[in-house]
Amino acid sequence: MFKKIRNKQVNMFETHVEELVRKDHPYRKLLSIIDFKQICEPLQGILNKNYGCPGYNIESGFAGLVLQWMEDLSDRELERFLQENTAGKYFCGFSLLEKTPDHSYFSVLRKKIGTTKLAEIFNLIVIKLKENRLASNAFTFVDASKIVSKIALWEERDKAIEKGIEKFNNEVVKKFAADK
Repeated sequence: MFKKIRNKQVNMFETHVEELVRKDHPYRKLLSIIDFKQICEPLQGILNKNYGCPGYNIESGFAGLVLQWMEDLSDRELERFLQENTAGKYFCGFSLLEKTPDHSYFSVLRKKIGTTKLAEIFNLIVIKLKENRLASNAFTFVDASKIVSKIALWEERDKAIEKGIEKFNNEVVKKFAADK
């Protein structure tokens, strides 16, 4: 669809993603602090065409992993987030109409980077965020007293089966649970 603006014919779909993200968006602030080109320098070349991830640069992929971490998304949720969220596309360096990676890309990327290297880089990002007062040390306490261990649950199920009980539910588990 074309429109004439100031005697120029302009494609209305040529809006840049940056124009659609508000100026005070938190992702803009993060991009002013985090230099993905520099952070990803040691990762250059880890993806190749034979590994099934051609077409995406490492900076965009790693920015996606940062978004995943910040927004607490699964790989599939991240895939959809990048398809539908303009600010997410902007953060990762994708254009408005560019096809974004599917969920398997992020899984492969994490495996190729490795947990040790990934932790090192994420720690660098956290340090940068702390230096800019966007993050602080936080203490998290989780009360696990009501959590039933899956291992114990399987053992309890096996005991119930030995006693001839076929249906294992909340009423049955009370009879066999080590922790009532």
